Amino acid sequence: MLSKDLTKETLYTAVKTIYDSPHDHIHLNQQKLYTLFSAAFNYMLYKSSKEPGHYIIRVQDSYLFDKLVKRAKDPSTRKFMQKLGLPRRLKYGNSTFHLDFFNISTWTKTNDLPKKQIKGAIVVKNTSKQIMDTPTESMEEADKEFLEILKTLPSDYYISMLAEFVPKTITIAFDEEYPDLGVVKFDFIKEAPREENLKGVKISSDIDLDSLED
Repeated sequence: MLSKDLTKETLYTAVKTIYDSPHDHIHLNQQKLYTLFSAAFNYMLYKSSKEPGHYIIRVQDSYLFDKLVKRAKDPSTRKFMQKLGLPRRLKYGNSTFHLDFFNISTWTKTNDLPKKQIKGAIVVKNTSKQIMDTPTESMEEADKEFLEILKTLPSDYYISMLAEFVPKTITIAFDEEYPDLGVVKFDFIKEAPREENLKGVKISSDIDLDSLED
């Protein structure tokens, strides 16, 4: 356990705040990225125990995912996310969690999931405004074609394409606006001056890791 891990009481408050929200598609837009992820992840774990099915965790890139693994604010979540890294699929109770990124080429497995069995998704975006790169001469043709495809999609494709068929989504993104998402804020997070950088995300509490299966 790390000294800055969330207390069980704070985590419970965060999960209950999400649970009590009337929004099906939520935007968490405060600056504490790791705290927000912790709340969202624990909520989805709770939901998965009540509504078995498939749950997607979509992170902007593998670098951000590695930061979630290392900086999660409780040992259970750190271990869960570490196990989820490979093979990007982890069974928890009667539900299964899947990992992909803001890259359509990583959506192969999640695209094949039965749509009606997908119960929830978490989308985690960093502060970068640039998601799509510009094709260069040195790139492989397949990569160039992929980037050209991305140009035809809406700028928020990473969440809007999920929200079309996933009944509950939580998007974590600071300094972004999503007109179709309902904003939820946590009172225990003090709003920092906007010039401050993101500090951290704080993750889960009492998860029975004996129920995890590779």
